[in-house]
Order: sequence, then C-alpha cells, then structure tokens
Amino acid sequence: MIRKFLVLKQIEVINANAISSPYTIGFPAMTAWLGAVHALQRRLNAAGFENLRLPSVGVVSHEAKLHTYRGKGDYVASIVGTANPLDKDAERPSFIEEGRIHLTVSLIAEIDGLGKKEEKHGRFIETVEKIVQSRMKLAGGDIIKCGEVSIVRFDDEDPGETKRFLARLMPGYTIVQRRDLMIDAMQKGKDALDALIEYVAIHHRCEDGEWKSERKGAGWIVPVAVGFHAISKIDRALNQRDPDTPHRFAESVVTLGEFKMPIRLEDVDEMLWRYKHDEEKALYLCEPIKTKQKGE
Repeated sequence: MIRKFLVLKQIEVINANAISSPYTIGFPAMTAWLGAVHALQRRLNAAGFENLRLPSVGVVSHEAKLHTYRGKGDYVASIVGTANPLDKDAERPSFIEEGRIHLTVSLIAEIDGLGKKEEKHGRFIETVEKIVQSRMKLAGGDIIKCGEVSIVRFDDEDPGETKRFLARLMPGYTIVQRRDLMIDAMQKGKDALDALIEYVAIHHRCEDGEWKSERKGAGWIVPVAVGFHAISKIDRALNQRDPDTPHRFAESVVTLGEFKMPIRLEDVDEMLWRYKHDEEKALYLCEPIKTKQKGE
C-alpha cells in the first residue's frame, strides 16, 4: 500500500520538558510529541487544509543533552535549575524544579486527506515551515532551527522501499513500545512498578575482585510515559484554567519502551504512535500501531 508521510528533519529544540511523569525524567513523554503534531494539524486546518489529518506520529532522536549535574562522589544526579530573578526583598523566590533537555529530533507524521493539487502547489510545505518556525513548541521547548520539510511516499509492502525510508532517518534512535516485557514479568507475579524496575535497574556485583554491572535483557530499555488514567469523573473544578471545558483529574501511565535505530525496524508501523481512548477503563493513551514482541 502506498503511504504518504510528512517528514520534518533535524529540528533543534531547547529547554524541552524532560520530566515525563511524576517519577521519570529524560526523554519527553509520547503525549508531548503527539500533542505537538495535533497542534500542527489544527493550525493547518485553520490555514485552509480543512480535510487534512495527521493520525500517527513517529519521533527520532538524533542528539539529546539532559540538564543534570553529578559531582565527584555523588550517587545521584541533580537537576540544573534556572536562576529566577530576586524578589522585592532581594531574596531568591521559591520555585518548582523543572527538568530541561536540549534535543535534535526528526518527526514523521502520516498524511491523510491532503489532495494532490494541494500537495503539488507547494503552499502546504510553505505553510508547515511557517508554522514550525514561528508559532510552534515541542514538548514545551522552543524550536530554534528546523531542517528539511518534505512529503515522502513509499510502498510499505516493498521491504526495499521501507528500508530506504527508514535509512533517511539515520543516524538516530526511535522509541518503540515494550509493554510485552512488563506483561511477562507481571504474569510471573510482580506488580506493575516492580515489573518496570526489573528491566531498568542496574545490578552491580563483585566477582573475583572485579566489579561487573548488568541489566536484565538486551536493548536500550527505558520507562516511557504514554498517557493518563482518569481518577475522577468529568466535572467542573473550582478555579479551573479553562472555564468552558469540563475537568478531570488523572495520573500518568508509564510503561517500558526501547530506543532502537530506525534502520533495524522491519515495519514503519513499529515507530508510529497514535491516540487511543478507552472510556470504560478511563484511559487516554498513546499506543503504537504495531507492537514489538519479546525476542524480536
């Protein structure tokens, strides 16, 4: 099947939000990336592309610099905070620590509803570039530079074309979901948090006078925030930010993911994420189109 993608290459972002959930820090949450592309879609709709949809999103990280500091002999790293202006009493005001990260990423978004005339005219690409460079944020960070913006077509049933498309995103790492690892651990009696920690913990041991470090399983496994679980009914809240939109309290949903080179994927759907809403379970999630299975 011929598929069409919007590709935004080498986007440089500064001061993106690195705290992806109440207990994880590092790469921004998947909700941030899908939210940014959804905001781009809405602005394109308002610019005259009313039928355009960008239903699935992939992100490739080329470079990342997390703002933390670990001194000599320190066991844990500390967040590098900002120096807020002094208050009227010449004292430093209290503030909430905000984890920040500088990133260079590429985004791909599947295109639906864009006519051939709109595509060939060139106004679509010009509009995307204008929005990205002047009005858009990524994961709360500021975009300081964006590389090539293009539309790419390929036949996803042709392995050669798929590999050539994925090769265009190199060098870098994309994140794929590894919820299967947590399911495997939970089936052996562990709760969700223990199952997550089991795969990200680093174990140190001494053998014959030499220290060795290892983790369970192969691959670059990380915790990844993928959405929210509602813990209250949809209602109004006192002093809510938006007086016209019903409010709902929610908690973060975190699972396991794996950073993997795009060229090592067999199917582009492994790196594409989309929204999923399950009202019965009160879940608002980002999920991959195709999940990676254990051992692949």
